[in-house]
Amino acid sequence: MSKIKKLSGKLVKRSVHVSKADDSYLDEDFESQESEKMRQPLEGQLSKYTNVMKGWQYRFFVLDPMSGLLEYFEKEEHKRQRPRGSVYLAGSVIAPSDEDSQTFTVNAANGEIFRLRAYDAKDRQHWLNRLRYTAEYHTNTIAQNAPPLVHRPDRPDRPPPPSSLKTDQSGNINKPTENQLTTVQRSHHKSTSSLASRGDSHREVKEVIHQVQSHENHLFEKIDDLPAGGEFMNRLDKDLLLLKATSQATVNCLEQCLHILQQQQLAQNSGIPAGATVEWLEPRSSPGPGVRGSKSAIKASPADSFTSALSTVSPEVPVNHDDDIEDDDNEKESELGGVEAHKSVILHLLSQLKLGMDLTRVVLPTFILEKRSLLEMFADCMAHPDLFMKTTDISDPESRMLNVLEWYLTSFHAGIIQGSVAKKPYNPIIGETFHCSWQVPKLEMSNGDTLEEPQMSSRLIYIAEQVSHHPPVSAFYFECPDKKICMNGSIWTKSKFMGMSIGVSMVGKVSIYLQEYDEEYKFSLPSAYARSILTVPWVELGDRINITCQKTGYTAAVTFHTKPFYGGRLHEVSAELKNLKSGAIVCRAKGEWNGNLEFNYLNTDEQKIIDTTKLKVSKKCVRPINLQGEYESRKLWQHVTNSLKMGDVNTATEHKRFLEDRQREGEKYRRESSMQYPTKYFHLEGDLWTYNNLLHRTS
Repeated sequence: MSKIKKLSGKLVKRSVHVSKADDSYLDEDFESQESEKMRQPLEGQLSKYTNVMKGWQYRFFVLDPMSGLLEYFEKEEHKRQRPRGSVYLAGSVIAPSDEDSQTFTVNAANGEIFRLRAYDAKDRQHWLNRLRYTAEYHTNTIAQNAPPLVHRPDRPDRPPPPSSLKTDQSGNINKPTENQLTTVQRSHHKSTSSLASRGDSHREVKEVIHQVQSHENHLFEKIDDLPAGGEFMNRLDKDLLLLKATSQATVNCLEQCLHILQQQQLAQNSGIPAGATVEWLEPRSSPGPGVRGSKSAIKASPADSFTSALSTVSPEVPVNHDDDIEDDDNEKESELGGVEAHKSVILHLLSQLKLGMDLTRVVLPTFILEKRSLLEMFADCMAHPDLFMKTTDISDPESRMLNVLEWYLTSFHAGIIQGSVAKKPYNPIIGETFHCSWQVPKLEMSNGDTLEEPQMSSRLIYIAEQVSHHPPVSAFYFECPDKKICMNGSIWTKSKFMGMSIGVSMVGKVSIYLQEYDEEYKFSLPSAYARSILTVPWVELGDRINITCQKTGYTAAVTFHTKPFYGGRLHEVSAELKNLKSGAIVCRAKGEWNGNLEFNYLNTDEQKIIDTTKLKVSKKCVRPINLQGEYESRKLWQHVTNSLKMGDVNTATEHKRFLEDRQREGEKYRRESSMQYPTKYFHLEGDLWTYNNLLHRTS
C-alpha cells in the first residue's frame, strides 16, 4: 500500500509539472499569436485633417508594421499607386485627442503631424494599439542597433588639446585613431562626479543653443531686409517663410529638451519633484521670428513717452474734460483688398495654430490691426448717448426697461468695425487708460415737440483701464452726474482659433445704475466672430444675452444669430422682454443689429421700427495727444498708428514690439518680486473690477 501511495504522489507531481509547462507554453503561444497579429498589415479608411482650406477629408491608410511606415492614399483603389503621403513611425508619439472619442494624432520624429479621426471610439483604440506597437518596435530596434556612445572630452567646435596631438618627423599632425578613443561605460549608479559633468554638458549645450540663436537672428534679419514684393526673391516668399518657421521650431524644440534635462538634474541633486517648474538660469534675450536681429532691443525707444515698465505707476491721475475737443479721427480703415497681398503670411500663421487654440499669447501680423486700442473701441457702444441718458427721464419701470433694451440693440452697429473689413484693435498694455466724453444736449419739451435749439448740455464721461495682462481684462466706466446714471463693466477678451474663423468671447458683466430709482440693470456682451479670414474678413455676433433688473422683475432675453451654412440672414438678432412677476411678455423685437429693428409691443399692439443706419452717431470728445498722460491709449500707440497710416508696416511692427517687450519685462519683474500691478481707477470686487468712485456710492 505504501508503494502505491508513493507512486501516486510521483504521478501527481509529474502531472502538476506538466500542467505548469503546458500553461507556460500556452502563454508563450498566446503572446506569439498576439505578436503575429500586431505584425500583420492594417488597412482602413480614416478622416485626415488636410488643411484649413479643405478641413477633414477621407483617406485610405495602410500600416506596414514590418517597414514601420504609415501611408495614405486618396482612395482604396489607388493603393497600388504611389502614396499621397507617408510617415516613418520610429520615435513617433501616438496620442488620443481629448476633443472627442474618435480623433488622435501621430507626431512623427521628423516633426510631421497627422491629425486623424476614426469611425468610433473602438476603431480609434484599434488604430492606436497597432500604431503604438509598430512605433515601439522600430524605436527599440534602432536603440539596440545604435553604436556605443563615444566620450568626447571637448566640445566639437574646440580643437583637441596639444598633448593629444602628435607630430611626425615632417611636422604633420597625427589625429587620434578610433581605437584610441574611450568608450563611456553605462552604469545604474550615478556618482556625484557624473552629475557634475552632466551639468557642465548642459552649460555647453546651452552655449551652443545661444550661438544657434545668434545665427538664426542674423538669418531673420537678412530675410526681413529683403523687399516686401517683387518678381524675384522677397521676404514673403513661401520657402523663406517655411525656412524661418522650421528654424524657429527646431530651436524651440532644443530649448525644451534642454529644459527637461535641467529639471531632471535639479530633481536628482535637490530632491525636487521632476514635474516642478524650473526657470532658465538666465532670461532669453533673443527675439522671435521676424525680428530684425536685436535692433528693437538695442535701438532707443521710438515711443519716447513710454517709461520703463519696471517703474511704479502713480495713483489716479485727474483728467480735465474741459480740455476735450470733438474727435476728428474718423478715418475709415483701409481695405485689405482681400488678403492676397498677405496670404503667405496668414497661411504661415495658420499653420502654427490648432483648432480651439487660445490666441491670447499669439502675436498677430501688424497689417491686420485697426488703428486704435481695444479700450477706445469699447467706447463705441455709446454711439447714441442721448438714448442711454434718456432712461432716467422715464417714470415707468416697464418703459425704462424697454429703453435700456432699445439702447442695447442699437449700440453695436457703430463700433464693431470701421469700414467693411474686419480688423483687430491693439491689445492694451497693462496700466493703459483711455478717457473721453460726450456733450449731450438737454432738449426742452413743449407740447410734445422738441425744440430745435438746445438750452444746455450734459456731459457723459468715459474712463477705461487695462487692469490685467494675463488674462487680458479691460475695465470701463461711464458716468453722467446730471442724469444720475452710470455704467460699470469689466471684460476678459478670450479668443480662440476655429479653422476658417476666429472667435472672441467677452467674459464678464456690465451693470447700469440708476441712482434716482435705485435700480441696477445687469447684462453681458455677445461673442464676436471674424469669418473668412483667408478671403475678405467680416464680423458677426453670436450669443444669448440676458438683461435683468432684479428690483423691477423685468428681464430681456436677447439672441444674436450667426448665419447658418445654408440660407439665413446676416447679423440677425431677436429679443423678448418679460415681466417675471406676472409672467407676461411685454415686447418682442427682431431684425438686424446693423440694419432695421422692429419692436412689437404686445400690451398696446403698437409697432416701432428703428433704422440704425439713419441714427445720428454722436462723436466723442478727446483731449489732444500733447495733453494726455504717457499711459493714455492714443499717446501710447501714436507711433504705431502713424506708421500704419503711412502704410509702413515694418516700422509699425517695431514700435508695437517695443511696447510689448517692455510690458513683458514689467510682468516678469512683478512676478519675481511677488508684486501686484497698482491699478489707477478700478479695484477688484469678487470676480469683477469696479470703479473706485461709483456715482451711486459717493453721492
